[in-house]
Amino acid sequence: MTYPKDIKITAPEQFALLNDPDFLNQAVTRFLQQFMEAEITSFLQAEPYQRTGDHRGYRNGYKPRILKTRVGRIELSVPKDREGRFCSDLFSRFQRSEKALILALQEAYLQGVSTRKVTKITEQLCGTSFSKSHISELCQELDADIKA
Repeated sequence: MTYPKDIKITAPEQFALLNDPDFLNQAVTRFLQQFMEAEITSFLQAEPYQRTGDHRGYRNGYKPRILKTRVGRIELSVPKDREGRFCSDLFSRFQRSEKALILALQEAYLQGVSTRKVTKITEQLCGTSFSKSHISELCQELDADIKA
């Protein structure tokens, strides 16, 4: 897929794009979708519909997946291969970030920060908040791990 090197955007178009609340969400969605397409092409060693002797498998449709980010919920179509061996690095990166966030929340709780304050902190940092009961559940898991 080739793209033009220079994209000319006029001032009115630029103003319209910057004032569109969904612009950033759509841009991130397009980028992540193209990223996953490049990943599966590299994994299978073949472009879509390309017949080569070197390919490592076949594409087999898409699976819908929702990703929560700072720009809002992003609905992605995750490419699949026939054997089910392909797994995008994109989601493992976000899972690591989520694990780090959960560990930070647990650490804040251990340091004496109330569950209500932890909820406010996550809302400020992530744009989404965990409920007080969810924070308490995470900390109960931590208590169980410490006692074991």
